[in-house]
Amino acid sequence: MTRTSFQQRLQSTPAVLAPGVYDALTALVAEQAGFEALYLSGASIAYTRLGRSDVGLTTATEVADTLARITERVALPVIVDGDTGFGNALNTQRTVRAFERAGAAMIQLEDQTFPKRCGHLDGKGVIPRAEMCGKLRAALDARHSDGTLILARTDALALEGFEAAMERAEAYLACGVDALFIEALRTPEQMRSACERFAARIPLLANMVEGGKTPVQSASELGRVGFRIVIFPGGTARAVAHTLQRYYGSLKQHETTAPERGRMLDFDQLNALIGTPELLREGARYDASAQQD
Repeated sequence: MTRTSFQQRLQSTPAVLAPGVYDALTALVAEQAGFEALYLSGASIAYTRLGRSDVGLTTATEVADTLARITERVALPVIVDGDTGFGNALNTQRTVRAFERAGAAMIQLEDQTFPKRCGHLDGKGVIPRAEMCGKLRAALDARHSDGTLILARTDALALEGFEAAMERAEAYLACGVDALFIEALRTPEQMRSACERFAARIPLLANMVEGGKTPVQSASELGRVGFRIVIFPGGTARAVAHTLQRYYGSLKQHETTAPERGRMLDFDQLNALIGTPELLREGARYDASAQQD
């Protein structure tokens, strides 16, 4: 799916379900599972690349590098978490340009203060609405192609209340962004109210965090309410962490992987998944000695 077709897809139903990924392998497995788009989670990069919490420690360079490795490996459009733009309006422009070069289909920018933190953690801060509007206009001006979409996120609900968050979303919509993300909606009623206000005018994103502040619902349920993008950003990292706890615990106890074999890919299965036979055949096409034969 091209960037243009992704933009068109957001105007239709059902909602686009974009699983969270954090590297090329998770992106490849998600693509093979049949998803239409992917969400590159900044939190999951912090969890997996740094072994740290989502509290603003990840850099723009680390995200851009991860994004480039993903888009080199898979063809699906990637929504990438751009945090706060990693600074002011000028930093935001640099971030947008770097992420666009790395292949982003949509770049998410939020109105938190820096250092930011996960939207479902307490203790967040938000910058003034006017400052965020300036950063969004800078982001829109920086992109090389209108096909690179800008997603505006507000975290104001936790600090300023629901109505204030709605007013921020209105202001961000007026800047000309391509989609909206109102973080950590607390109830189904708030989710319906947000859709009633915005869904007819712009695609809305719903963020599903297991154990977070927003009630977890299926993509089909959320699509019926009016959301056009549904992400499960950290579910992949949580599932992998749970699997690793079991795997390492078993290996330490039994000193062999035999008890886990039924829940593992073997050598050939993993190579088939990542395309090793195809890669070797491709390499053979350029082997000088093979061509001489």
